Amino acid sequence: MRISAKGRYALAVMVQMAENYGNGEYIAVVNISKNLGISKIYLEQIFSLLKKSGLLNSVKGTQGGYHLAKRPKLITATDILYAVETSLFEETKGSASEKAPEVDKSIRLLVFDELNKKIKETLDGITLEDLVSEAEKHKIDGKDMFYI
Repeated sequence: MRISAKGRYALAVMVQMAENYGNGEYIAVVNISKNLGISKIYLEQIFSLLKKSGLLNSVKGTQGGYHLAKRPKLITATDILYAVETSLFEETKGSASEKAPEVDKSIRLLVFDELNKKIKETLDGITLEDLVSEAEKHKIDGKDMFYI
């Protein structure tokens, strides 16, 4: 399965947003850009799609920014990817020619439909809260240790 940079960045953005959910503050795109090392201009496109999908709220102005529209445990990986990866959830096109519809139907039913079902089940089972918990486990792993 190949998820585009936009999808990967959207997941990362939402994890960052969820990590700050409890403090009630709105977070500026520039702060997320610095934290993740991703272009602010590119992130603005992603934030726009996430807001349009109802996953984020925004406030304009000097104290403005974005905030999760729902609690992290109510947002799934499916919700996030669906907001930015429209092609990921498109129905698979035919595999065989019109001369062999039975081959096409068998491939679609047993391979593509099953694969799509399993992917959706997996993504539906992963919440933003789960992603934050997993990120927290790895924060210590990424820090350098210094001994004197």
